[in-house]
Amino acid sequence: QVQLMESGGGSVQAGGSLRLSCLVSEFKVSRYCMGWFRQAPGMEREGVASLYSPGGITFLVDSVKGRFTISQDTSKKTLYLQMNSLKPEDTAVYYCAARPQSQRGCRLQWETYNYRGQGIHVTVSS
Repeated sequence: QVQLMESGGGSVQAGGSLRLSCLVSEFKVSRYCMGWFRQAPGMEREGVASLYSPGGITFLVDSVKGRFTISQDTSKKTLYLQMNSLKPEDTAVYYCAARPQSQRGCRLQWETYNYRGQGIHVTVSS
């Protein structure tokens, strides 16, 4: 059974950094998309970043470009989201998600991701 588990969330002041991790188990495919999504209070869930493997092709939405980095360590079966220069508007519950995909191009559409984590809170105070 595929499981995704996020860790690394918490509270930080504006301008600070956090690194989210997503441990993925039993996801035994060679070509896939992985993504980070977030949902702020009272807002719809939005895609933040995606990664296609093989190749580690990444995409970040404009609001986090230059501040966030998505990466993976396949030996540790872990997806990361390094978040720097955090802003209060980054406050949200963050989710990781995964789906098999044979071709490049990972759209950040939540409903298309078969496997999802439970989410983890990130709070950025001003």
